[in-house]
Amino acid sequence: MSRKAEVEKEKDNGERWTLTYLDMITLLMVLFVVMYSMSKVDQEKFKAVADSLNKVMGGRIDIGSEPSGPDLIQLAPPAHDGSNTESSNIEEVKHALDKFAADNGFEGALVSSVEERGLVISIQETLLFASGSASITARTHDILDRVSTVLVPIPNQIRVEGHTDNLPISTTQFPSNWELSVIRSTNVVKIFQDNGIPAHRLSAAGYGEFRPVAPNDSEEGRQKNRRIDVIILRSAYNVTEPSMDNPSDQNPLFDPFDPFDPFAQPSGSVTQ
Repeated sequence: MSRKAEVEKEKDNGERWTLTYLDMITLLMVLFVVMYSMSKVDQEKFKAVADSLNKVMGGRIDIGSEPSGPDLIQLAPPAHDGSNTESSNIEEVKHALDKFAADNGFEGALVSSVEERGLVISIQETLLFASGSASITARTHDILDRVSTVLVPIPNQIRVEGHTDNLPISTTQFPSNWELSVIRSTNVVKIFQDNGIPAHRLSAAGYGEFRPVAPNDSEEGRQKNRRIDVIILRSAYNVTEPSMDNPSDQNPLFDPFDPFDPFAQPSGSVTQ
């Protein structure tokens, strides 16, 4: 092979790196184009998502006119006149109930705790009801009267939940723990209503043995599970709680008459 041919071959091999380099540049350009297209946000859809989060989180999400990069969502600090006032009210109620429990020796049977959904007041069965019964005694009435006086000034929704242990019950009045837990919570709600808490702020639920806070394998655990939970819900949960105060809950397609509510009247009826 001549010297000239060898020089030309070495020259061709030395320039092949440029092909690899050009391929890499092309791929990088395509990558940046794809990333740029993904960074474009539909402003209207983003605003709809932010509004939904506002309702659930109870805060405020600011949307910039040109969202981009890490500043796409900016969580604004909570309003001092709203959430702080509500938290302060919840703490005041907790303090009053804790003092009431301590003054009367109920520390272990009436316990309040602040959770994400609000203030949870757990009252053990021994303070309110006899075993297997939902009857309101004079002692029960007195305790609930004292509790309701603390709850009346609070504007929040109040949910009363009945809970039992896993021991089966089968009587004419209570075929199962479902009925027992529901009737107990309903009787508590009626006392709260009689004491001045507006009915539209109240709701009753029964969970039977299916929301335990302790294992049901001992008497101590079962005693903790037999309880009434009174929950003062944070205002952020108003969107999930039907209320007469919320116009969006009024659905004209449905008759508000409830056949299970003896105080309700069908549409168009006139009370005599």
